[in-house]
Order: sequence, then structure tokens, then C-alpha cells
Amino acid sequence: MKRIISVLMENAPGALSRIVGVFSQRGYNVDSLCVAATDDKSLSRLTITTQADDKVIEQITKQVNKLIDVLKVTDLTDGNHVERELMLIKVATRSELVRAEVNRNVDIFRAQIIDVDLNNYTIQVTGTSDKLDAFANVLAQSTEIIEASRTGVCGLARGDKALRP
Repeated sequence: MKRIISVLMENAPGALSRIVGVFSQRGYNVDSLCVAATDDKSLSRLTITTQADDKVIEQITKQVNKLIDVLKVTDLTDGNHVERELMLIKVATRSELVRAEVNRNVDIFRAQIIDVDLNNYTIQVTGTSDKLDAFANVLAQSTEIIEASRTGVCGLARGDKALRP
């Protein structure tokens, strides 16, 4: 089962490595991670997605919480939350027919063309991981995907709930 774990941590060298080490020591893969400083530059927020059952997530959460650099750990999957991911994708657009199909799909998925040249479009799309997967699959049916880059999931709890020290 896909799990989204949010960690509030010290913005210090080695902190990220120690947290990810908890996953690798137990043989669990990190599907994506997204990390950046918060409004307080001494703290960072890390969002990790992984595949695991409740028992494993509980074990990992407890181990991560014990780390000196970690202030708080929350499993966002358990409650109401919002999540988004960004993908940049470059596709071949060598004919008018292909350009028209790509433009149609960009409109349907509410994406944006952010760079254009004679043979390629670079497109930006945000949404859930499922939406980004669907967009890439639809584009692959009508044109060649030259390259793609994804940020990984960022998420926040809905309402008043917040990850604070």
C-alpha cells in the first residue's frame, strides 16, 4: 500500500541521509522524496512515499522519530490530506498532427507548454501521481517521450492539522 510520510527535521548536513538510512537498513525502497527548508530556515520538511503495510510503517515511523535531527513524523495517508507532484516532460512534435494531439492532451490534463522549438515541446503538469502517470501514458500513445523529470510527492494534512515542532 502506498504511504506518504511527512517529517519535520533539522536543516543540517547528514540529516536526510540518516532518515533514508532507516529505510535502506530495513530493506524498504523510497519511491519518492521531496525536501526543502520551511519558513524557519533551521528546519526542513521531508515528504517520503513508499510501499508498505501498517506494521512496517509503524516500525519505520518509530525509528525515524528516534533520530536526533527529527522533530516530528506523521503518516499523511491515515488522514485527510492533499498531495501534488510536478512533472516536466519533453515530447517530439515533428508534425502538425502530433502537435495538435499534444495540445489537445495538454488542455485536457490542464498542463502547460513551457518551451517550444521546431521538433519538441516541454510540458509542465501538476497533480497526483496517478494523474501524471496517466498524462505520460496518453502522450506515449501519440508521440515519442524524449525525457521526463518528476519532483516526487509533496503533501499536507487538510484543515487545522499541521506538522509543527
